[in-house]
Amino acid sequence: MNHSQWLRLLVSVAQVLKLGQPFADWGQAKHYFIHLLFSPDGSRFIFLHRWRTPQKHAGTRMFTAAADGSDIRLIDANGMTSHFIWRDERHILAWSDQPSRGKRFYLFDDGGEQKPEPVGPEVMLSDGHCTYLPGNAWILNDSYPDKQRNQNPYLYEVKSGRRVALGHFPVPPEYSGEWRVDTHPRFSPDGKKVVIDSAHGGLGRQMYLIDIARVVG
Repeated sequence: MNHSQWLRLLVSVAQVLKLGQPFADWGQAKHYFIHLLFSPDGSRFIFLHRWRTPQKHAGTRMFTAAADGSDIRLIDANGMTSHFIWRDERHILAWSDQPSRGKRFYLFDDGGEQKPEPVGPEVMLSDGHCTYLPGNAWILNDSYPDKQRNQNPYLYEVKSGRRVALGHFPVPPEYSGEWRVDTHPRFSPDGKKVVIDSAHGGLGRQMYLIDIARVVG
């Protein structure tokens, strides 16, 4: 069987350019999609519409669509969406730039009935690779290197608003740009351990396991 018979276009760039208000720099920009992620029940998926101008300026909008490509929804139209995760079948946590608090993490309603609400606005102050632990009581996140070139994975307790550091991992100077090593924290199936990527040990890119059972209970 020809492999092309297995392929079907679900959403096109031409479709999404007709949704929402156009940006002034779209004329000479290249447009593409990145970072697809299905909702927990598999009924919908997120994708980012990104454009890049000849001057290297980039913008991003966040969309969702039904699994068959229908019912396309523009979720974040401000032009600056970064890392995101589904909290549940309807809500999406994403780093964005909103009028209420500026650049922060926000909880978006895929149904469009609620305005984006800031999450951890006093302690989650920078973009990171966010995800919810099982049960959604904790958010696992990290940071890009700070001024001391430390990467700082952490847990954020949604109910109390407290932030718990999981370590501070220095990045050797040679690991930057395309050679950078993001920690990309991910949790074990039981939510009791976290694994990160890091080059802090002097052995190149390695994986490290962190036990978080005492923190999350």
